Amino acid sequence: MAGRSGGATGRPPLTERRRAETRMEIAEEAVRLFAAKGVAAVTAEDIASAAGVSTRTLWRYFRSKEECVRPLLTTGLELLTEHLRDCRGDHGSLAEAILSIRYDDETSPRLRALRDLLRLCRDEPGLRAVWLAAHYDAEGAFAAMIAERTGRPAGDLAVRVEAGVLNTAMRIAVEDWALRSDGAAGPSFGETVTRALRMVDVVERR
Repeated sequence: MAGRSGGATGRPPLTERRRAETRMEIAEEAVRLFAAKGVAAVTAEDIASAAGVSTRTLWRYFRSKEECVRPLLTTGLELLTEHLRDCRGDHGSLAEAILSIRYDDETSPRLRALRDLLRLCRDEPGLRAVWLAAHYDAEGAFAAMIAERTGRPAGDLAVRVEAGVLNTAMRIAVEDWALRSDGAAGPSFGETVTRALRMVDVVERR
């Protein structure tokens, strides 16, 4: 993920990076435990112990055990918004910027964890609420990014609709990829996202 300004390298300060790493470690352990035992059987203490942090630290980062998975759900959305900001001068259009993203390999631990988590969301209302809340928050970020790139106000109806379409296409694409059965052949994560964006003309055909 592209980092925010934090020195000559443009990377976040060490403490900020370490907090982000800790949050992600907690998220990954939460998903592993939820998948193995079910959400109801897992406590915040279980997650904290598995992640190697105190329960107090866990509650400092998250408001509920279900909320612990949020960093894993938002990492792709954050990657997209950060990438589009960083490459603003390098690509002539929003379409080209989106298509230039390089996604993790399908076998990466993080994508496997994301797939496990989204499958859990089908039957776990608490996790599904976190997923939908993450996309609700992302919509505002998308609108701000579109406004910045186009010079239109973020509150403009057309900007908000464009952001909503982009957001919904991303959500449905990721769900479609995640819920595809393990044995089914099909497009990769990146290919699925790109196809979805093309379908709604957020990304122009080339």
